[in-house]
Amino acid sequence: MSGSNNPYGGSYGASYGGQMTASANYGSQPVAAPAGSGGNHISDTSTAGFAKDVLEESRQQPVLVDFWAPWCGPCKQLTPVLEKVVNEAQGRVKLVKMNIDDHPSIPGQLGIQSIPAVIAFVDGRPVDGFMGAVPESQVRQFIDKLAGPAGADQAAEIQGVLDEADKQLDEDDIQGAAQLYGAVLQADPENVKAAAGMMQCMIAMGETARASQMLASIPENLAKEVAIQAVARKLEQIEEARQLGDPAALEHDLALHPDNHEARMKLAKILNVQGMREEAAEHLLTIMRKDRTFDDDGARRQLLEFFDVWGPKDPATISARRRLSSLLFS
Repeated sequence: MSGSNNPYGGSYGASYGGQMTASANYGSQPVAAPAGSGGNHISDTSTAGFAKDVLEESRQQPVLVDFWAPWCGPCKQLTPVLEKVVNEAQGRVKLVKMNIDDHPSIPGQLGIQSIPAVIAFVDGRPVDGFMGAVPESQVRQFIDKLAGPAGADQAAEIQGVLDEADKQLDEDDIQGAAQLYGAVLQADPENVKAAAGMMQCMIAMGETARASQMLASIPENLAKEVAIQAVARKLEQIEEARQLGDPAALEHDLALHPDNHEARMKLAKILNVQGMREEAAEHLLTIMRKDRTFDDDGARRQLLEFFDVWGPKDPATISARRRLSSLLFS
């Protein structure tokens, strides 16, 4: 995640606490493989391997076959362009290269008479192609024609990874969630949900200073998003709770003085940041049952702030909102 294209200043992604890495897979393909690295998208083939490497693979996604030779000058111009665009396609197509000097029979059968020549195979059959060292824009158009535009596919993949990351975060697999959020941020540095999720992971690991640093580095237009604002409020609640005293002392005080609403409010705020949401909500509802005028209905307002941070689908929100409604409208 570090680098000049990262709008958040590289405060996360490449590593987190020496453990969390921003590597994850969309399906079977790695996110954002660097151009020229090959990865799983580019390989060489032979006459014997052509059926497996091209015909069989083309039943999974389009396969481009680059027919080339070491003596071919235009081939040397086209090959790096092909590799770059195929890598950036992130698995929508594969590139298989065949040296026609070493393996002349296949290009002969296909009627290849000049090189470089690129033939596209889909479902085991040649469907399209081009010859010559065409510009990068034309290669991109060729791939988009075969596999469809990249945006929709990547958006669906990213949403799937975000859903899985959210699930892992809910299940307290913090490291797994952080790896997935980091991978999304590597592919889409301005993804608000991934940025918010990464900060939630930092908070869950007790790295509130790093979460605050990341929050401060988020661009102003993204900082106004609901998910980012929820993280900001959570950090504010954590900082406030640190100044509210010892929860054990507050519980002792309440045992002696059950109507000490100020102590109960402080305890609710501390329990909230400790993750004890049901207990925190119960203390605020208790204040409301006893004295709605306390702090100008402050217990209700505080509970609504909790809901904003917990989210509408959180079980604690659903339960406490139901009890709040009964209390307000009974």
